[in-house]
Amino acid sequence: MMSLQPNEERSLHHGLTSRQVSMISIAGIIGAGLFIGSSTAIASAGPAILISYAMTGLLVLLVMRMLGEMAVANPNSGSFSTYAGEAIGRWAGFTTGWLYWWFWVLIIPVEAIAGGDILHVYFPDVPAWLFAFLIMLVLACTNLASVKNFGEFEFWFALVKVLAIAAFIVVGGMAVSGAWPLAETGGVHKLWSEGGFVPNGWGAVLGGVLITIFSFFGAEVVTIAAGETSNPQEKIRRATNLVVYRIAIFYLASIFLVVSLVAWNDPRLTEVGSFQRVLEILNVPAAKVIVDMVVLVAVTSCMNSGLYTASRMLYSLGARGEALPMTKYLSRNGVPAVAVVLSTLAGFIGCLLNYVFPGKVFNFLLSTTGALALLVYLVIAVSQLRMRARAEREGKLLSFKMWMFPWLTWVVIGTIVMVLGYMLFSDAYRYETLMTAVVTLFIISVYAVRKRLTNRADTAESLVCGR
Repeated sequence: MMSLQPNEERSLHHGLTSRQVSMISIAGIIGAGLFIGSSTAIASAGPAILISYAMTGLLVLLVMRMLGEMAVANPNSGSFSTYAGEAIGRWAGFTTGWLYWWFWVLIIPVEAIAGGDILHVYFPDVPAWLFAFLIMLVLACTNLASVKNFGEFEFWFALVKVLAIAAFIVVGGMAVSGAWPLAETGGVHKLWSEGGFVPNGWGAVLGGVLITIFSFFGAEVVTIAAGETSNPQEKIRRATNLVVYRIAIFYLASIFLVVSLVAWNDPRLTEVGSFQRVLEILNVPAAKVIVDMVVLVAVTSCMNSGLYTASRMLYSLGARGEALPMTKYLSRNGVPAVAVVLSTLAGFIGCLLNYVFPGKVFNFLLSTTGALALLVYLVIAVSQLRMRARAEREGKLLSFKMWMFPWLTWVVIGTIVMVLGYMLFSDAYRYETLMTAVVTLFIISVYAVRKRLTNRADTAESLVCGR
């Protein structure tokens, strides 16, 4: 039977190696959204989706720089949730932590379902739901064993994704230059041949930002993982500096090749995904099998990271007294086992709801995460603004800083508020934005009720002791 003891006697192990953290930081933002979801973004904005990706990438780069500043000064498994509690107030840390946990425990079943569907195509005798549950079970067991297991799985997952993107860029580059032997290609005329570079107007470009933002969400995981490695400050600093290269190479380069080789209004684009459509046009043998296997690795990687991230956030909430006390208990291997189990169970419930009530309850729950990425980024920006100002007042020296403080921080805050406002007044995004607002207000209400009950209990105890 697994023995569990509180944090006073045990702590999270520094079980992640430099090799593992480096690969996690390099490939942490490569998910199925790039391989498949990018097709929807391209169909929406046309070739100008490159501007959307560049805008989103710049926003993420600045947010990661702000988060890196705080994380280098104070590495913590609660990351931005902890910083929000210190900079804005405990209610902000409580709300952000639970929102982030909520996001990932809904993403876990999404990725498991996607992986199950892919495997079911090749093994039709096994139901998709069974594959989904087995994937979740295997990854839960590896996460429960030790953080080193999570790191090793994620290292190899990340390596496959990096090699796949690199191979795609080489093949796509050959095709654009006219050197690809299996098909007649060359040039980048598709960037403007089908109605121009911005065929659907600049509003679609801004809408593209809202679609692409979720592709980048997860870059912040490295600031959580670094807390379980030696010399976390250096790992966080290095990972943050690498963000610009990851965005430029993995996203902008690959999407540039897609829109150069495939017409944005090609009906097959949204049917099979952007990468598969490119490989089809280039007559690459077994294009579907290749992309399916890479996407399977990507969704499994995302689920592995999601389970890790959700469990560490829940553990951090428990350690701060903002979740059930049992969530702060650790196994002998330094793993927050209860947090892992509870996060896995939440994922299982999401999977079950999807299969029992297809297209209903689970999709409703998923809609509550519509604006969550932007909300988290906003909290990070506000936290950095206040913590940096406090550090400067106290004369503290920071070894890693946000550029052009406070002006760039204010630009990020203003941009996020503007985009959230656009979502609220846009017919396409209003529902999801309101659903995110409802869940946020619910969590804030829970905090308020919880605080009132705690204050009453403390007052009653003081009266009893006073007597």
